[in-house]
Amino acid sequence: MRYTIRVALTVALGGFLMGFDASVISGVVTFIEPEFDLTKIELGWSVASLTLTATLAMMVSGPLSDRLGRRPVLKIAAVLFAISAVASAVAPSFNTLVAARMLGGFGVGAALIIAPMYIAEIAPATMRGRMVSFNQLNIVIGISAAFFTNYLILRSGQSDLAWAEALRLAEWNWRWMLGVEALPAIFYFLALFAVPESPRWLVMNGRDEEARRVLQKVSDSAQAEADIRAVKASLHAEQSTERAALRELFRPAMRLVLAIGISVAILQQITGINSVFFYAPMIFEQSGIGTDASFMQAVLVGLVNLVFTVLAILFIDRLGRRPLLGAGLTGIAVCMLLLSYGFGSATYTLTSDAVAALPPEISRDSLQPILDQTYDSDVAFRRAVVAAAGSETFQNNQSALVSAAINMNPKIILVGILGFVASFAISLGPVMWVLFSELFPNQVRGLAISFVGLINSAVSFSVQLIFPWELQNFGNSVTFLIYGVFAIVGLIIVMRLLPETKGKSLEELEAELVRR
Repeated sequence: MRYTIRVALTVALGGFLMGFDASVISGVVTFIEPEFDLTKIELGWSVASLTLTATLAMMVSGPLSDRLGRRPVLKIAAVLFAISAVASAVAPSFNTLVAARMLGGFGVGAALIIAPMYIAEIAPATMRGRMVSFNQLNIVIGISAAFFTNYLILRSGQSDLAWAEALRLAEWNWRWMLGVEALPAIFYFLALFAVPESPRWLVMNGRDEEARRVLQKVSDSAQAEADIRAVKASLHAEQSTERAALRELFRPAMRLVLAIGISVAILQQITGINSVFFYAPMIFEQSGIGTDASFMQAVLVGLVNLVFTVLAILFIDRLGRRPLLGAGLTGIAVCMLLLSYGFGSATYTLTSDAVAALPPEISRDSLQPILDQTYDSDVAFRRAVVAAAGSETFQNNQSALVSAAINMNPKIILVGILGFVASFAISLGPVMWVLFSELFPNQVRGLAISFVGLINSAVSFSVQLIFPWELQNFGNSVTFLIYGVFAIVGLIIVMRLLPETKGKSLEELEAELVRR
């Protein structure tokens, strides 16, 4: 057991890197927007571009690992993470930064697919569920670590510490946020040399003796022989089974199960989870608390996500999938409506005292036309400042201007965001993948999961891309109201279509859901 846990934890570091790489950008967007003078769509592209290449890598990494092996593909992913981190940190232009991030996306997609596959192939059946959950847990830990290191770098850059000044953390804060990922990536690459190749892959390639030695380390000799025979029988069955065609998914009998799968796949992303994970400091800044506090509150997002993901792992087989989804979607809807109310009730007024406290690079004279005028929305306030002082002034000093003018209760925003993350982490986050493994019939399961997974990635990409544009054009209140409406509609659909799957065999579910 000790050996199996060590190997699983080592391989699951790929999940940590994936979570870190995906969410570290949340601390970067605040700084690269003015530095590279980005439009809102360009800002969204800097975030969403990684998802694009990650999706492509998810499609090719499985067949590539069948050819090269699981461990070599994970090593390639580690190298991509390291190169991407360094290239992102030194990027001289926006296009270079995006290219470096997209390179890291290939590592993200490969780690997302191959790490849990490897763990499932080496772990004994009695431990497989817990071992595979290490990867999901590490993804969440990676997200939390990214929020924390972003905050630590920001705070250290503002200190008088000699080492922070030597590293120029204040000037290069966002570059260090991206570059620090190279350290765990290099460690992961080296640690993989202590990990054996997957025994299933070894048997697939006729290397039975090597597979036997690996399996004897995770179980006894008799079980190792039984596992090898089971793998060979499975491979023989796969060879004799015809590959399912895409049209099989669209048969009338599959209508219900496909409707459930597509609905859940869209719902998981369209309720805005990656808007929060990838733009958390930006959202908190909109409540007027300032840059430092917004980064600190983003750390809380990571911690809440971690705690409630662990609770989901503990309760998903006790309470069932449907109750968790029902409670989670209700919480998501309530929290998004709370965020919409919180931002919608805010007013913005620049008084003489507030203007006097603004950074010196902001021209006081340019703000005179809007002095002591009250605006009922962030969109109206932004347009007024841009008209008076120029878009560059607003972009470079957005946090200070909003903090000086806003009148609202920022605790509402903090409660809404943390409640949303908790609701998601205990429901849609982990439950979606469990449902995908249960809903679809055996003969089309692999194809169906790939199909709905592709839809999920496409929606995720779209949400990440347009979120900054939505905030600029619709405002905070309307944007979160849209997410809340999607959650309410999704709750109705899920509660009407989805039966409880807990405790039912795959064959029982197929008989219930697939209408012959």
